[in-house]
Amino acid sequence: MLIKKSKGRVLVAMSGGLDSTMTAALLHEEGYEVVGLTMKTWDYAASGGSRKETGCCSLDSINDAREVAVGLGFPHFILDIREHFGESVIDYFVDEYMAGRTPNPCVMCNTHIKWDALLRRADQLGCEKIATGHYARLGRTEEGRRFVLCGDDANKDQSYVLWGLSQSSLDRTLFPMGSYTKNEIRQMAQDRGYRSLVTKPESYEICFVPDNDYRGFLKRRVPGLEEQVRGGEFVNMSGDPIGLHQGYPFYTVGQRKGLETAFGTPKYVVSIDAQRNRVVLGDLEDLDRRTMRVGQVNWQKIDALPKDGLDAIVKIRYKDPGSPAFLRWDGEKVVVEFMAPVKAIAPGQAAVFYHEDTVLGGGWIVDSDPLPR
Repeated sequence: MLIKKSKGRVLVAMSGGLDSTMTAALLHEEGYEVVGLTMKTWDYAASGGSRKETGCCSLDSINDAREVAVGLGFPHFILDIREHFGESVIDYFVDEYMAGRTPNPCVMCNTHIKWDALLRRADQLGCEKIATGHYARLGRTEEGRRFVLCGDDANKDQSYVLWGLSQSSLDRTLFPMGSYTKNEIRQMAQDRGYRSLVTKPESYEICFVPDNDYRGFLKRRVPGLEEQVRGGEFVNMSGDPIGLHQGYPFYTVGQRKGLETAFGTPKYVVSIDAQRNRVVLGDLEDLDRRTMRVGQVNWQKIDALPKDGLDAIVKIRYKDPGSPAFLRWDGEKVVVEFMAPVKAIAPGQAAVFYHEDTVLGGGWIVDSDPLPR
């Protein structure tokens, strides 16, 4: 029987990569009783992809995580959540593209899959806390509200994908990586003998589309998709046909490359009309927006948006540096009024509201208003 250490028992999500390994190692050194858990979320071979399975779901990664646990002397478990992941994340991913929106599966997975699965298993294993390798930090207001802060390494900050976490989830979460830079973590891993993990390539792809071919993934998931959507029209900003496309689900707002048609001057996807299988193209300035609406908002540092509104920095994609804006209510949605035009607001993506380095909250982009011409 394991002896309970003074800092308590923590369940660590271990993908087999550098960051989750160092999360487990640091907590172990700090006096926590660590339990490792690797989640099997997706069987890439079943998706019909062309490349060898890689990343957090591969057998090699699971073995890497187990080897670390054995080396440090703590238990390690594997949790198969492929069915739940498929229903909640894969189906969402496909449905959003079929609706003409651009999905954000990482946010959906964190909010509805990983934390729920980790907390349920933590309860079963008697763990008070859970921990992940995200580059983010945690804060608490004087009133006791929990919230996410940006990680100290601005280049690795992952606060954007964590806006959907609830107060109860945040209250039981640890982010050991948030106070370090990636280079510091690499050096610490090197010092502890994890040289193979230091040189292990990082994946920036969607975990269930490791060949980065989301078009091919959609075709495999939706039988007859190409026949259903092929031959739709590219139209200009006035609605006039200017060419034929391969199918509206295969395009995203802001896209310039891969339009398969030469138009003489660069054209960008401005919007997608799923009902009529149309893709609207325009010039770069046609992507400018000053106002958007955000739904299904989850507040973190504040419990609600003040009635008279609030100034914030708003990010509309993961690597977005953020733009100053004013937030106000419109029914059940938050209207975001940017101080200056921003480009390529994609319905379906997440919008995250910040005050300095603090996450106030976030939600899903519903739509945006074009600028008058």
